Amino acid sequence: MYFCIVNPIQQIFSINNDSEFDEMALAIFKHQAEHCAVYASYIQHLNISPASISSVKDIPYLPISFFKTHEVLSDARKPEIIFSSSGTTGMVQSRHLVTDVGIYETSFNNAFEQFYGKIEHTCLLALLPSYLERDGSSLIYMVDALLKQSKHSDSGYFLHNHDELYLSLIHI
Repeated sequence: MYFCIVNPIQQIFSINNDSEFDEMALAIFKHQAEHCAVYASYIQHLNISPASISSVKDIPYLPISFFKTHEVLSDARKPEIIFSSSGTTGMVQSRHLVTDVGIYETSFNNAFEQFYGKIEHTCLLALLPSYLERDGSSLIYMVDALLKQSKHSDSGYFLHNHDELYLSLIHI
């Protein structure tokens, strides 16, 4: 099977085995090596030819520090959303520029359903104080989306309301 990175959402989420995963990972690597200027420059400085990579274990990973100092994108579209790392006080945050938020949404929705079942039938109790108090969190984006899909009346955030959280836990 050969993967073409034209519609990655359907292709990525239809992987059924390790072989298909490896093939998709190599196709994505080659796409990034060709279309992401920051990554292309990085592997060129490592003296690595994309054609020489034939195994997933040989794919060079871009250091996280590059996401703090460069705009890492592989297409010309503007980002739909920018996620940022939590960092620490005074630190430069890494940034994840996302041009198709649908891939992120499909990923967490599929993963949730695979491991926990349908979100509609799940009570989701979110206690994420350090994340709720800052902007740009991909985790908060995900939890917000899942909370909107949950049909359970006890689902919600419990920032500083630990008594209500306790009552929800014993009620479930």
